[in-house]
Amino acid sequence: MNFRLVTTAGLALVIAGCTTTTGVARNAVEKRWLGQSAGPFFAEFGPPMSDVESGSDTVYSWKGGYKTRKVPAQYEKTADGKRGKRISAARNQYLSCSVQLTVSSDYVIRSIRIIGDRKREGGPSWCEEFLGGAKAE
Repeated sequence: MNFRLVTTAGLALVIAGCTTTTGVARNAVEKRWLGQSAGPFFAEFGPPMSDVESGSDTVYSWKGGYKTRKVPAQYEKTADGKRGKRISAARNQYLSCSVQLTVSSDYVIRSIRIIGDRKREGGPSWCEEFLGGAKAE
C-alpha cells in the first residue's frame, strides 16, 4: 500500500512539473503575451523583421516602439530648497524595443525574450511599458 502511494505521489509530481513548459512570467511583456496568439501581437505592433524555423516552432525577430524622450537637466537641491549646481545636462533618449518571439505551429507565443531595451531606475523598462502595458511611476 505504501509503495503505491509513494509511486502515485512521485508520478503526480513528475506530471505537475511537465505541465508548465513556458515558466513563470518574469516581466510585464511575458505576463501580457505568453500563451496568446501571435496574430494580435503583429497586428498591434507591426510585422517581424525576420523569422527562422526551429523544429515545429518559428522564432520571429521583431523591433519597434521607436520614440524620443526628452530628459530634463538635473540639479542639486540646496539646504534652503533652491536649485543648486547642475548634475546632468538635458538630453534626448532614443528608445526602441527588440524581442524574439518563439511561436508554436498553432501560432501561439511560447516564449518572448527581450534582446534590446532601455532600462530605467525605479520604473518599468521601455519594452515593459510599450509591449506589456506597464505604467511609468
